Amino acid sequence: MLKNSVWRQYNSENNFREMLSKFCRLNLVDIIEDDKALYAVLKAKLTKKELKLFAMDSASISDEEIKSEFSYSDEELENAKYKLYKKLKQDKVRLEFREVNTQELD
Repeated sequence: MLKNSVWRQYNSENNFREMLSKFCRLNLVDIIEDDKALYAVLKAKLTKKELKLFAMDSASISDEEIKSEFSYSDEELENAKYKLYKKLKQDKVRLEFREVNTQELD
């Protein structure tokens, strides 16, 4: 599942649920269980660049490699990470990852 995703290009496992739990300050049990549905929400809430940065940063790719990939300076990379993680902490984004939202659609 999700073998060709941006996440799997940099991470050997689909552990984005744990990473989202960490950065969004949500309990793991509250996050959408279905990996495909959760990844779809993640893709909808982040830009392609943000998603790639999140995947690379979560895979512990060196800052030098990330800067090279995005053609960022030190300051631009720091700013991009700050904006990404700030976005993940915003209620309007993080609450979309909760299981409750998917159950309300049924």
